[in-house]
Order: sequence, then structure tokens, then C-alpha cells
Amino acid sequence: MKAGRPVLVGTTSVENSEILSRLLRMRGIKHQVLNAKQHQREAEIVATAGHSQNVTIATNMAGRGTDIKLTPESKAAGGLAIIGTERHESRRVDRQLRGRAGRQGDPGSSQFFVSLEDNLMRLFGSERIAKVMDRMGMEEGEVIQHSMITSSIERAQKKVEENNFGIRKRLLEYDDVMNYQREAIYKRRKNALFGDRLALDIANITYDVCEELVSNNPSFEEFELRVIETLAIQVPFTKDEFVRLKPEQRTQQLYAAAEGHYQSKGADIARRMQPFFQDLFEANQGNVNENSVIGLPYTDGEHVMGFQVNFLKALNSEGREVTREIEKNIALTVIDQEWKEHLRDMDDLKQSVQNAVFEQKDPLLIYKFESIDLFKQFINKVNFDIVQMLMRYDVPELHVEQPQVPQPPRRPEPQPQLQLSKDDVSGLTGGDGPSVEELEEIEVVERPRQQPIRVNKIEPNQRVSVQYSDGRIERDVKYKKVEEDVKRGICVVID
Repeated sequence: MKAGRPVLVGTTSVENSEILSRLLRMRGIKHQVLNAKQHQREAEIVATAGHSQNVTIATNMAGRGTDIKLTPESKAAGGLAIIGTERHESRRVDRQLRGRAGRQGDPGSSQFFVSLEDNLMRLFGSERIAKVMDRMGMEEGEVIQHSMITSSIERAQKKVEENNFGIRKRLLEYDDVMNYQREAIYKRRKNALFGDRLALDIANITYDVCEELVSNNPSFEEFELRVIETLAIQVPFTKDEFVRLKPEQRTQQLYAAAEGHYQSKGADIARRMQPFFQDLFEANQGNVNENSVIGLPYTDGEHVMGFQVNFLKALNSEGREVTREIEKNIALTVIDQEWKEHLRDMDDLKQSVQNAVFEQKDPLLIYKFESIDLFKQFINKVNFDIVQMLMRYDVPELHVEQPQVPQPPRRPEPQPQLQLSKDDVSGLTGGDGPSVEELEEIEVVERPRQQPIRVNKIEPNQRVSVQYSDGRIERDVKYKKVEEDVKRGICVVID
């Protein structure tokens, strides 16, 4: 500073820069601090950092990408002086700090100061170096400049960089497992979003669901109950045929019945919707274009949801476009909801498999095996939910309201004006009743206004505690898992 050079002091963290700033203020040295807390003044601080005798404290990552412009006085005094308070874990960051001086042919210099008590030196061999320095008779606080110190620092930085590289590589291996699942589900979601192969996907998952129902329900009673619950149809064969038929034959007959039920329901909805679109087109006198959309409701028997359909496509396809849009809406809704739940399950699995190291096992290998089972369960859940909603959805009857002919406003009939005297009032209240003066003295008590009862809506993924009728209490469960029991009155929400 006495020579008129600007000084840039580099630190490895925001905390260290704040500590150094307090020390300089105690000594009365004017300076500027550039770190994450001062990002709004970054341009102003960098613009003046090259002025003569200016001191700037900055973290190694602050102000990168901007050259510090030197004034003619600063260049004549020797350029920017870089002072490193400690060495960073990465050699690349240290080189970036050195490169702040001497940019584009400007003069400058850099000097790093390292203590054996720094984190980097303390973790990697500082005790051995300290013993050597003690045998050489070095005093506390004495400056040491030796090639052994420099090589020791570089070896420590290399070890840290290798460790960080191993962490990133391990993280990438974990992400590769998720990437395979991500590509598979995004492909199905793309088909649902753009309508490509959606009909084929629905046919495939319907067959998979039928095959799953046949293989997982060996008894006819359980099989019949599960078919009604999932496909909303009756079993297409009797109990004797169920015993006699092979699993493949049961699957084929069940799939044929489910597909026939779904196609007939779609045709019925299209037939009912065609008059509605025709009446709506006539009511608007053809004032529609190819971008006109209309919002319609549909229900799965428990909830009412909405979707949008292109008006002209629905009109020209005789209502069949309605079923296609509902299919897209159901597929996208189920995939998005279950995918979010699956991502949470995968995060929990990633944390839990780390304990496998205590069994001398590779956590990554356990993660790969367990993730396959989780993904199969996820796909199975998506298939069942989509098929169950497709088999149960329906569109309510819709009618176009005819415009009413406006009627002229009616003039109110004049009401007779009544004038009562005190005698008339006394006669109305009765001879033995209270007088007018007594009526005026009666205090009118207003009934308190009843406040409306507010009911807090419980989200499906909100965790609650419920108590069943037998006294059993389940805590910290998702509301969607016990929603059916709450509606049937088997349990109540207590928290």
C-alpha cells in the first residue's frame, strides 16, 4: 500500500473474509469486502479494486469473470498485489486467484501464506512437518519457505481433489440407476401427453392388469372381488370354468370382457356428447375456430375433475375426442402423482442402503437390486390406478341452456301508506297491553350472530393420526391411505 499498489486479499470462505475485515478495521485500514453478502455491490467494488492503495477482501469465488482494471498510477507502482491467506482444497481455485494479477499484460504479483494449523494442512501431514521444523529450531510465527512445504501442500490438495472426484463419480453411478427409470416413465408420459401410442399403451396395461389379477388371486371368491373392484365388471366365467381353465385362458377371457366394456362405455359417452356439441355449435352460430377449447367435467364415482377438449375436433369426431382427452388427463395425472411418490421412496432407499457398509457390502449394489423391485411396484401401481379410473369414469349429462327472451321490467305497485295514532297503537296492543311509552322503554336484545363453522381441508399427502373403532391408533400416515376408512366411518382423524 505504501508503494501505491492496489491489494486483493483472497480468502477461502465468507466467514474468514468477515474476520479479516474486522482485523483491518481495528488497525484503521480502509478496505472493501466482496463476498456472497455483497453481491449487489459487486460491480462497484470490482470497478474500484484496481485504484491505487485500494484494499479489497474477496473470497476466491467472488468477482470471477471480470478483469480488475488498473489505473496508470497502479501500473506505475507495480500492478495488483494478490495475497492469499490460505491454500484452497482445489489447486484450480488457487490458480484462478493468482490469475487475477497480470491480466492482459498488466504488471502484478501474488503471494500465499499458509499456516500449519489451516484445515488443509491439519488434515494432511502437518504434524510430521511440525516435528521437522522443531528439530530445525524454527520459532513460533517464523516464516518458512521450503520446497518440502510446497510439495506437501500440493500432495494434500491432490488427495482432496481425488476424494471429491470419487464422490462425484459415485453420485453419477447412483444417478445412472434413476436415469434408466426416468427414461422409461418419461417415454410413457410423452405418449400420454401427445397422444402417441396412448391407445396401445392402455391396451397393454389393461392386459398386464388382467394377468396380474389372474396370477395373484388363486381362489375364485378373491378373484371375483378384485375384478369388480379394479375393472368394475363381472367375471366372464363361472367358478367351475375358473378351475378348469388355464391361467392364460382366464387372462384372455378377462381381457376381452374388460376391453369390450371399455369400448362400449366410450362409444356411449361419444353418442351422448354429440348432441351437446351440435347444440352448442348452433347456439354460438358457428362463431368458433380451430383453437376454440371447452372445459368439461368428468367423475370417477368419488371425485369430480375437469379437462379441456378442442371444440371442433370433438364436433367433427362425433364426440370420440372427449374420450381421448379424458384418457390423456387420467394417464398424466396418475403418472405424475405416483412418480413423485416413487422419487421420495428412492431417496429414502438411497439413505438406508448406506448402512450396508457395516455388513461389508457395497451400498451401490444393494441400491441397484432394491431399486428394481421398487420400480416394478411403481409400474404396477400406475397400471392399476390408470385402469381403475378408466373403467369407472363417466361424463355427466350436459345440456345447452337456451337464451331467455328478456321481459320488460314490471313497475312496483304502490303500497297504501298507513298512519297510526297513539290510540290506534293502544288498540292494536290491546286494552291491557303495554302502552306506547312502555314499548319504547323495552330494550331490544340482539341475538348473537353465529359464526360459520370452518372445516380445514386435508390434502391427500398430508400426514395424520387416526383412531379406529377398535381403539387402535395409527400415527404419521398419509391421509390418502386412510381416506376410505374415514369416509366409511371406521376411523376418525385425531391429529
